[in-house]
Amino acid sequence: MLVKEMTISEVVGKYPQTVPVFMSFGMGCLGCSAARFENIAQGAGAHGIDIEKLMVELNKAAGFNAE
Repeated sequence: MLVKEMTISEVVGKYPQTVPVFMSFGMGCLGCSAARFENIAQGAGAHGIDIEKLMVELNKAAGFNAE
């Protein structure tokens, strides 16, 4: 299961099918330097994104059943 403390690049690297989810939430700079050290929660906060909704969609895309 993906958690908000994981770095964005870690998630994208292991689960490339999550890229469209990040993009749909307005997080399109997945290759930028910040994505390497920023975790999902930090990235979502910087973009004003609802972290809980984002995590549900990321987990769905990665094949995990997030409740």
